[in-house]
Amino acid sequence: MSTEEAVAGPTMSRLDVRFAVHRERLRLAALLDELAPAEWEHASLCPGWRVRDVVGHLVLGPESTVGGMVVELARARGDFDRVIRETACRKGAERTSTLVGELRGAADSDHRRPFTSHLEPLIDILVHGQDIVIPLRRVLTMPVIEAAVAAARVWQMRLFAARKRMRGIRLVADDVPWARGDGMLVEGSIEPILLALTGRAARLDRLRGPGLDLLAERLGGPPAS
Repeated sequence: MSTEEAVAGPTMSRLDVRFAVHRERLRLAALLDELAPAEWEHASLCPGWRVRDVVGHLVLGPESTVGGMVVELARARGDFDRVIRETACRKGAERTSTLVGELRGAADSDHRRPFTSHLEPLIDILVHGQDIVIPLRRVLTMPVIEAAVAAARVWQMRLFAARKRMRGIRLVADDVPWARGDGMLVEGSIEPILLALTGRAARLDRLRGPGLDLLAERLGGPPAS
């Protein structure tokens, strides 16, 4: 148990999470309607993925099935990361109008990738939305309560290895009751904390504290000083 108490933060019911995913998918779709053709081809925060590939990945989530995943894993010889990458790029190659239409059409869907919880679609839409807008210098404000709920889930997941990455660091949000970890303090709003927990250094300039240089080193970002 950490010598520092975890501040659990807000909670949301399954229905509230579903409503939030619905809203955020529609918000992102509205932003995507405004993109110029060159912006669709722009690099996202996900290494090797263009904006259109990230959208393809988001569209595929509500369409995923166990059978389809088994086929793709067999094709990729069991390489899960390769499956995610190749399916996103394949889907992302479709017409932008098709991608936006499918994102809108899936807004109210409660279907999700096999073997994931009801919270993973919330993480996906919040984080991947920023993967799109940050490199484009556009703004898609992340809702605070939803970001805190997503951050709590990421902290628990082995997939993101957040606890290992944040070893020796105490993360504290200043816009919502939320804190995790033990060590040198890093504080700021929950949005850059969620991005850092998922391995993104893009918003480190919005965080502060004696542990920021260590966090930047862990994420491969520029030092704070």
